[in-house]
Amino acid sequence: MRDKITDAGHQRIRWARSRDRTAMHLLAASAALAVGVLVVIIGYVLWQGLPVLTPQFLLHAPENMGRAGGIFPTIVGTVVLTVGAILVAAPLGVGTAIYLVEYAHKGRAVEVIRFGTEALAGIPSIIFGLFGFLFFVIYLGLGWSIISGALTLAGMILPTIIRTAEEALLAVPAEYREVSRSLGASRWQTVTRVVLPNALPGILTGIMLGIGRSVGETAAVIFTAGASLRVPHSLFDPVRTMSVHFYLLAREGISLRNAYGTAAVLVLSVLVVNFVAYYIMNLQMARRRRGTL
Repeated sequence: MRDKITDAGHQRIRWARSRDRTAMHLLAASAALAVGVLVVIIGYVLWQGLPVLTPQFLLHAPENMGRAGGIFPTIVGTVVLTVGAILVAAPLGVGTAIYLVEYAHKGRAVEVIRFGTEALAGIPSIIFGLFGFLFFVIYLGLGWSIISGALTLAGMILPTIIRTAEEALLAVPAEYREVSRSLGASRWQTVTRVVLPNALPGILTGIMLGIGRSVGETAAVIFTAGASLRVPHSLFDPVRTMSVHFYLLAREGISLRNAYGTAAVLVLSVLVVNFVAYYIMNLQMARRRRGTL
């Protein structure tokens, strides 16, 4: 009888281990599939686009509607629009997250704000583009311009920054706040000197996600910033981003060669921004660890 019980126990253990191995293999296959799809897409774009990347392509303006020449005005337009959107959305997003986590009392108002940000995150970009076109371009009379496109992009990426910053602030242990307040620090001093430095990696992650979405956005930009091929000289000039340029070249069949070159610059730009951001973030975290030792 005892031998039967022992054999049944061993069989259950073997069965459990077999299921664990199966689950581990399935999860590993899922991760490999996700990474593989990403590698294939990026690899194909770079394989098609890297031969196009020359100094002339990067530093000259398009010619003949993009059939020849380079993409320099679109690079300038992408950088200016993205920087403008981040300058507007980052302070608003982080400030809203600080209010929700550190100052607001739990109640209907906080629930309404959170529901609004989550609903805003699910709105298609074309709706943002139509709103920006009707409100900024027509109603406010800003026209197709950098400022119209930047404000529209800021509205798009604001929910992402709010949610990631809020989660980063919530991840800071409550004991840090209690120790700071017990030492006589005000709530604002606690937030700025204790909470924000510890939540900085998560906040930077949200900002990087916002930058990535801004760089790759097409629908909202084409309705609000226009598609001019000239280098802008003021915030009220129309501009064309690299994503819009790629879309027009590919959709109209103007030049697939230059379209792949533009896509390669887009991919490399996002990769460089992410690598630099994570390097700075890891450097900041390492300095904080050394400071606490």
